[in-house]
Amino acid sequence: MPVELGDPRIEFYAAITRSRLDGTSNNGWHPELAVTREDALRMLTLWPAHWAFQENERGTVEVGKLADLSIFDTNFMTAPPKQILKAQTVMTVVNGKIAYPFEL
Repeated sequence: MPVELGDPRIEFYAAITRSRLDGTSNNGWHPELAVTREDALRMLTLWPAHWAFQENERGTVEVGKLADLSIFDTNFMTAPPKQILKAQTVMTVVNGKIAYPFEL
């Protein structure tokens, strides 16, 4: 299964473990290239904003910046890697407005 699904759980897990969803890795996965959890978080937040020249508008949670974020029931910074894959979305905010859960 590719890691390019746009699912931050899969992307974070792959970055810190350098392995497939089933925990295996072989040629090409290079476990020596695993990154720290802090760098994995930056890879999904600040760094893309910087590369898009938008670090003044997004990439970190700060007053005055656009709020585009997802909140999970699992702390990616401390949970065992397999638990990250099982994390459930609690809330998603897009442009400062709650997009999930949907209010009827």
